[in-house]
Amino acid sequence: MTTATPPDAEPVWTNWSGKQSTATATLHHVRSEEDAAAVAGEARARGSTVRVAGSGHSHQPLVPNDGVVVDVSALSGVISVDTDAQQAWMWAGTPIYALGRPLHEAGLALINQGDIDRQLIGGAVATGTHGTGAELANLSAAVVGARIALASGELVDVTAEQHPELWQVVRQNLGAVGIVTRLALQLRSAYRLRERGSFETWAELAPTLERAVNEARHFEFFWFPTTDTAAVKFIDETDDEAEYPLATEGSRVGWNYEVLPNHRTWPHTELEYSVPLEAGPACLDAIRTLLRRDFPEMPWPVEYRSLAADDVWLSTAYERPTVTISLHQGVEVDDEPLFRAAEEVVRSFDGRPHWGKVNYLTGGDLEAIHPRWSDWWAVRDRYDPDQVFLNDYLLSIRPER
Repeated sequence: MTTATPPDAEPVWTNWSGKQSTATATLHHVRSEEDAAAVAGEARARGSTVRVAGSGHSHQPLVPNDGVVVDVSALSGVISVDTDAQQAWMWAGTPIYALGRPLHEAGLALINQGDIDRQLIGGAVATGTHGTGAELANLSAAVVGARIALASGELVDVTAEQHPELWQVVRQNLGAVGIVTRLALQLRSAYRLRERGSFETWAELAPTLERAVNEARHFEFFWFPTTDTAAVKFIDETDDEAEYPLATEGSRVGWNYEVLPNHRTWPHTELEYSVPLEAGPACLDAIRTLLRRDFPEMPWPVEYRSLAADDVWLSTAYERPTVTISLHQGVEVDDEPLFRAAEEVVRSFDGRPHWGKVNYLTGGDLEAIHPRWSDWWAVRDRYDPDQVFLNDYLLSIRPER
């Protein structure tokens, strides 16, 4: 039985940066799928709301609500592996860092992952988390199956064949249609990577961008406004043996799950937009102009990555090859002036915001840039007509009906 949180208590949930929290909800630790289904059904009966919390790496107010915050971290681990199909079922509460070794022991690996591996796989899928690579899609695009606890109290297995529209919503769900308890992902054979890092001036880097994006399996860089230089990284597959102990970031040789993640320990908030691949260099140049003119002392770097097109309805890379541009700000600083100014720039390049990062868009803005926006909401509303899984933020962007 859950107990209410006293109104003067510390927040029952806080995100990684500390800028998103809720003190008025009840925190419920789910330790079984049956419990997840019961929580969902009970919330509907009471007229309450439910939001699922991952590891708290999102910077948008996706979790805060006055009902129930569900923690699924106890549902963790790899459930089963199909080596022939190169697929695996895993609990939604599994941290990405806990997937590498078990999948590797089965001869498999995630196709790609981001440079932070602290997120729970359920949350990373829900928000379209990604790594970098012009031929590599986000984690949501790898979803081939899911089990979800709906507001009806039912546990439903979802695949493209069984529930094609619900599958589209669940692949990148924002936690808005139910409690995802397990996921099946498409994988690939285990592989090793060699990483090469260097520092380059913008004048050196800019003419090589198109070639670098297209030639490397993974290419990214961090551009520093105060010096106009960039920390550049190339990562490619290799047959070379892994080198232990692993070197520092920028010169590692190892298995995919050893080389792709990095330690990003400095608390920050973040704005990230995806723009069409061909617009990436010009968009970054416009961001450079903005920062050097209006925010010349900004110490945080701007991150530049690439992402393959996909067919996930709410993906920022839906039906278009993409470049992602990310701006960061320390948690001790008011990030709004910087992020609003940068958002104006990236929107002029047909940008779409990352669902787990800061943005200031209205529902109308989002409808204009996501071709399947109305379809996604129509399916979501069909399975949750009582809005159990919508908090104030999601209600604010929901289309009027």
